[in-house]
Amino acid sequence: MSDNLKAGETAVSPAGIKTAWIPAGTFTMGSPAGEKGRNGIEGHQRQVTISRGFWMGVYPVTQDEWARVMGSNPSDFKGSLFSYFRMHNSNPAAWEPKEWRPVESVSWYDALVFANRLSIKESLSPAYSIKGNTNPDSWGPAPAKNNEKWDNVKIVKGSAGWRLPTEAQWEYAARAGTLAAFSNGATDWEDKASIEDIGWFSFNSMNTHMTREVGSRQPNAWGLHDIHGNVNEWVWDWYAKYPSPKQEQTNPKGPPSGSHRVFRGGSWSNTAQVARSAYRLYDNPFGRYFYLGLRLARP
Repeated sequence: MSDNLKAGETAVSPAGIKTAWIPAGTFTMGSPAGEKGRNGIEGHQRQVTISRGFWMGVYPVTQDEWARVMGSNPSDFKGSLFSYFRMHNSNPAAWEPKEWRPVESVSWYDALVFANRLSIKESLSPAYSIKGNTNPDSWGPAPAKNNEKWDNVKIVKGSAGWRLPTEAQWEYAARAGTLAAFSNGATDWEDKASIEDIGWFSFNSMNTHMTREVGSRQPNAWGLHDIHGNVNEWVWDWYAKYPSPKQEQTNPKGPPSGSHRVFRGGSWSNTAQVARSAYRLYDNPFGRYFYLGLRLARP
């Protein structure tokens, strides 16, 4: 069935998560040496093959979606556009969809719990196993510091459940067949006119200084909204420098261990330099920040 799907074709899960089909393919991962704003850890460029298509969230996970699965909303920026100036947590404005902003202030560990709970809610086999257990209610509270047990989480072979995309899957989906710094073909992160319609960055969120409603900017060619800006998004991989450019890879999942997990995409609080398709950032897996959320994928 998946062989007949077209790139960007959408489906909605039982819990209401809208996804787009990302087809298998090969792409150049990382940025060229001459790309404006390039971070040294974006190279070496190399060929990466994603051998199997997958579904990816059209939007970052929203506050409403998170709350319906987890029973609470940890986000710093709740409510209306002006809630930041009223110490947050105010009710939404009448014209604003309730909790339709991306969830933020969630850790990488929190993301594991959410993914498995969502999978269980939708009767999918959960993707993550800790000490052989896929029920997140048995894992205990998400750690507030690096935790060896949680860091050794395994992906259950053959599972159909929700998961964080790998770093390679994320960049492949974000690029949607493009090679430029941004998925719309823009090359200069300081050229505001060329990118203001595809995401929320520090220059066009200045009047609100906060996240914005998902889907309110133009999608990339494969139908993904907010892939640049709004919130950074956790991915699966431990952080490490990229391998040699001569080392082509198929379905890479990053190193087997580390101390920091990668996140991608830039945010409302960053310059657009950080929102380029190749830009990489990383932090402790227990970190929770008001510019950092997630987007899920599934086979």
